[in-house]
Amino acid sequence: MPKPLSTSEIEDFRDKLCDAGLQIFAEKGVEGLTLREVAARLGVSAMTPYRYFKDKEEILAAIRARAFNDFAEAMEAGARRGPDAVARSNAAGEAYIGFALEHAEAYRLMFQVSQKECADDHPLLAKAIERARATMTHHVKQLIAEGVFEGDAELIGHVFWAAIHGLVMLQLSGKFNARYDFEKVRRETFRALTQGFLKRG
Repeated sequence: MPKPLSTSEIEDFRDKLCDAGLQIFAEKGVEGLTLREVAARLGVSAMTPYRYFKDKEEILAAIRARAFNDFAEAMEAGARRGPDAVARSNAAGEAYIGFALEHAEAYRLMFQVSQKECADDHPLLAKAIERARATMTHHVKQLIAEGVFEGDAELIGHVFWAAIHGLVMLQLSGKFNARYDFEKVRRETFRALTQGFLKRG
């Protein structure tokens, strides 16, 4: 019978399983991500991952929850930088892009995998997604509070989220070119959006 594991041992090995799972996803996609393959990557028995995750859905949820939390942490840190709401909003946007491009496979896994995300099925994933979603509107609320923007903060946040996500996915798919590169299109997109939400008068 396997010896009981301490909490720290469990968390440490779950992290290793998630690292291996993310690497497999990057190489083989969701279809290639199996607990047997994860076990093989880590050099453990095929049954070892089942001590930590009951099935593939659970390890996927764990990897995605970690990615959403890392993403939210980066956004939250960005939203604290700068002397005013505009600077903090810009920093949050840079943090979003930085995370997405530097951790492309984690970002793809966050948004391209179809999975039940309700609290009853995967509570940690649901909590992580809600935390990430909150970062989309926090800096917008600051812009409204300082009189820069006007309107529904939740709606404005989702509009900017849709725009930045689309830009990132186009960049990750290699759809920009030398004439209209990522930075040029990004600047024009956000210039147009910002003009639309500025407080008038």
